[in-house]
Amino acid sequence: MSENTQASLSWPFREAERIAGRLKQKGKDHALFETGYGPSGLPHIGTFGEVARTSWVRKAFTDLTGLPSRLLAFSDDMDGLRKVPDNVPNKAMLKEFLGRPLTRIPDPFGKFESFGAHNNNMLQEFLNAFGFEFEFASASDYYTSGRFDDALLHVLRHHDDIIRIILPTLGPERRATYSPILPIHPRTGIVMQVPITQVDVEHGTVFWTEPETGIKFETSVTGGAAKLQWKADWAMRWYALDVDYEMSGKDLIDSVKLSSAIVRALGKEPPVALTYELFLDDKGQKISKSKGNGLSIDEWLTYAPKESLSQFMYHAPQRAKKLFFDVIPRATDDYIAAAAALPTAEKPHDNPAWHIHGGVLPEHAGSPIGFGMLLNLASVINADSPEMLWGFIRAYIPGADAESYPFLARLVHHAIAYNRDFVAPAKTYRPPTEVERGALTDLAESLKSNEQAQYPGETAAEKLQNLVYAVGKRHPFAPLKSWFDCLYQVLLGTMEGPRFGGFIALYSVERTTALIETALARD
Repeated sequence: MSENTQASLSWPFREAERIAGRLKQKGKDHALFETGYGPSGLPHIGTFGEVARTSWVRKAFTDLTGLPSRLLAFSDDMDGLRKVPDNVPNKAMLKEFLGRPLTRIPDPFGKFESFGAHNNNMLQEFLNAFGFEFEFASASDYYTSGRFDDALLHVLRHHDDIIRIILPTLGPERRATYSPILPIHPRTGIVMQVPITQVDVEHGTVFWTEPETGIKFETSVTGGAAKLQWKADWAMRWYALDVDYEMSGKDLIDSVKLSSAIVRALGKEPPVALTYELFLDDKGQKISKSKGNGLSIDEWLTYAPKESLSQFMYHAPQRAKKLFFDVIPRATDDYIAAAAALPTAEKPHDNPAWHIHGGVLPEHAGSPIGFGMLLNLASVINADSPEMLWGFIRAYIPGADAESYPFLARLVHHAIAYNRDFVAPAKTYRPPTEVERGALTDLAESLKSNEQAQYPGETAAEKLQNLVYAVGKRHPFAPLKSWFDCLYQVLLGTMEGPRFGGFIALYSVERTTALIETALARD
């Protein structure tokens, strides 16, 4: 373990320290990380976030301790289907199977042996596409194979203890019927939410009555003939697998508390847990799949590289963040800055790019030109093809091409798409005020003369940025930020933009001067 690792303050290492403490207390020499997945729907951006964040903590744990670990992606596919999803074919067929475990329902897509198998396959393809290292686990396999049998019998022995934990959280009606054990109907295959009238610990069975007919049944809790209510199921899984770490969203805080109490009643300590904040839309409302006010993985990856999504997920997981299209450029430029800083960082473990790339920055990672800069260039020249942008890029970086700058090449394609769908439709120029008109005239004349000295080591972009600052300071802008607001709103038709000196260097002094003159002539 390096000195930099020991001194790291990044949140994955703080989590890793908590896990190391748990293992030391338990006398374990390996760690099990878990992420849970409900396969009634397709993987989404929250799935990515949870697995990515858990993977970063796992990598930090490895560097901190040198101990082996596993990441288990667990699918709760024994759950009964509660409603027919909107985004699947053969809805009428699925409606006939409501209440049955997802792995015992035909695949509406006709590709796999069950609906659960289809969605499990989608999950694994999704995680593999992002290069996550994980082991897949199916609740149906674990229940039916007998792998959970000992833990289920242990739950049966503590049936009354679990009920005492859960009952105070329920309303009067549900309290009268609650049991942590859900028998599966031997004829219909439906997961039954019925009162358990008797528990036979010796034989490992429960007794219940079919509501419609009054027929009494005795059902084994082992072998997949029954499953657990999900809070008890979560606790049973922690107990059976000895899970050391699992994170979950803020909406599950109460569930984590109850499952933790249950696993303690079973005789073990709950795993180290991290509660992450939920995402908000552009109006500050909680994102909901039913409302459709979120942002999908495919949408994000249309407009920015996957590294930018990782950057967004990495930053402050316990702080609520807005997740909508406007955050994409900032997240992309934040990643570019992190990748550029990593090779010379005194504490690399505090750099998001270290975690995003598993400690090894790939060759050609990052970009010499920021995404915001490319967006503004694409907006000004109305770029609809990569070659339009590459013409300017080659003037700025002689000899640049997609082969030598592969990440920049990806950014070019994303910038064209983002400009087409978001920047261009919202572009609105405003006329300059009298103060702004004087400053813009001054800037144009200063660019034409370009007489300011360039200091040793100073780039052209830095020289031009200093020139822009100097012009702003010569005019009554208070605060100086309003001068840059003028540049973006009057010249570019946007509310914000990149460092303007860098934009001038990329766009060229001559074209920027012409842009100013066009804005001054605009009615």
